[in-house]
Amino acid sequence: MADIGFISLGCAKNQVDCERMMYRLQEAGHLIRPDVVGTDVVVINTCGFIDSAKAEAIDHILQVAALKQEGLAGKILVTGCLSQRYQQEILKEMPEVDGVLGTGSYTQIVPAVEGLLSGEQVADFGSIDAPEEETGRVVTTPEHYAYIKISEGCDNHCAYCVIPSLRGKYRSRQMEDVLYEARLLADSGVRELIVVAQDTCRYGTDLSGHKRLLASLLRQLCKIEKLHWIRVHYLYPDEIDDELIDTIAQEPKIVKYLDIPIQHCNDQILNLMNRRGNGDYLRKLFPELRRRIPGLVIRTSVITGLPGEGEEEFRELCEFLKEQRLERTGAFPFSAEEGTPAASMDYVDTQIAIDRAEMVQTIQSRIMDDYTQAMVGKTLEVLVDGYDEEAEQFFGRTYADSPDIDGRVWLASEEALAEGQFVKVCIDGIVDGDLSGYIVEESL
Repeated sequence: MADIGFISLGCAKNQVDCERMMYRLQEAGHLIRPDVVGTDVVVINTCGFIDSAKAEAIDHILQVAALKQEGLAGKILVTGCLSQRYQQEILKEMPEVDGVLGTGSYTQIVPAVEGLLSGEQVADFGSIDAPEEETGRVVTTPEHYAYIKISEGCDNHCAYCVIPSLRGKYRSRQMEDVLYEARLLADSGVRELIVVAQDTCRYGTDLSGHKRLLASLLRQLCKIEKLHWIRVHYLYPDEIDDELIDTIAQEPKIVKYLDIPIQHCNDQILNLMNRRGNGDYLRKLFPELRRRIPGLVIRTSVITGLPGEGEEEFRELCEFLKEQRLERTGAFPFSAEEGTPAASMDYVDTQIAIDRAEMVQTIQSRIMDDYTQAMVGKTLEVLVDGYDEEAEQFFGRTYADSPDIDGRVWLASEEALAEGQFVKVCIDGIVDGDLSGYIVEESL
């Protein structure tokens, strides 16, 4: 039996993988510790998607290596996308690392850890196209919300993206397995379930029958009594069909918040980047979604400085965002990732891409200010997330706020509130961009 520490980086999908590794080690008799200091093995589950994520992962590896040198940590095992992407380089260039597991081998976490403890050097890279193996999880989010991953891999092959080469082809989980896990999470206290995949819209298209099954899955999730909110992330825009729109509109448990990454709106750039659809499609999609789903809040992401983006194309993107007024927009400068088609194309200087991303965020901040101001005076349902010691106030989120991405609602309450409690809040102000309000009714 050994003490194991974990550091999980990157997206929610990576976090779920980390939770599954924790479960396997716990089932094998090892102890999962909340801090890496003093542990026998530190597992660093990395992201390797873009340069900033790679830099963050390397920084964490070096920090743990310093602890190891001081005798405050044991073996170092690097897992996740960075290890999959740089299979040979990590062990060669970072001698402090004792082992690496690829994204196709996280199920081998127990023999990998036990191998390290026996003095072996571990390097295991299984098939990234293998079917997902069902297992339990040690949920690391607060008790009242959790992510559920419905598929692995991606078949979209966007020209700037390395995900298919790191995560393999699209593989949907069987619906009964997803529903079984969702019921377990609900029974454990989860009130908000966040559905994630690299492309949730494509769920089921690789299974027998080759049908889009996301709408059907969502309807089944809504039947789980203890779940109160179901949130859907990462919807590829051209896969959104009438059945899905109607399901989201009609099911009260599905929050009217959709994460739809578009990356750009210019036809030439979308074509170069191997993105399906075009600008006209997007200009029709968002008004149609708002018409059919009252109260809808839309999150998207865009990339500035993509190959083909000159001043005119960037101006088109800015005008698109001003017109559509999407409530949540994240802007990221283009990162030329080796091994992708986009890396060999002509693109703007990195600083120009960064400056353009900042310009997008300036546009977005004005849209957000208008949105938050429009909420003042309204009564909204809020999920209590916790208590901030420094602010001496409880805080929570509305349906328009995904955890760790969007804003908070600061809650004025004379009585203690429980995490995971839903309350009705009258919004009476704005504090540093976040909403504030007082409770008018406690519920659920």
